[in-house]
Amino acid sequence: MTPALASPDIGRVFHALGDPTRRAILDRLVEGPSSVSRLAEPLGVTVTAIGQHLQVLEETGFVRTRKLGRVRSCSLDLAGFRTVEQWAADHRALWTGRMDRLGDLLAEDDDG
Repeated sequence: MTPALASPDIGRVFHALGDPTRRAILDRLVEGPSSVSRLAEPLGVTVTAIGQHLQVLEETGFVRTRKLGRVRSCSLDLAGFRTVEQWAADHRALWTGRMDRLGDLLAEDDDG
């Protein structure tokens, strides 16, 4: 089990979300915790491949895994989603401010 990074690089976070298999894993985990083998079944990939995808998701804070006996159980971790949410909020605030300034500038031109 690899601990999630405190603040993963946003490029790695988007790379993690860019893969359709990893997004499918996250979609499945929304329904609740699952074993690696159960995640692999409907996706048509090997348990080893799922393990590699899970490693990326765990490193970027989207998934938490733990071993219970011989079974590795996976569940969602909200840290990765918070990273995306914060990035989006920061960029939304930046662009809202820029658009407001542009609107003010255009309004000045109309008045002049």
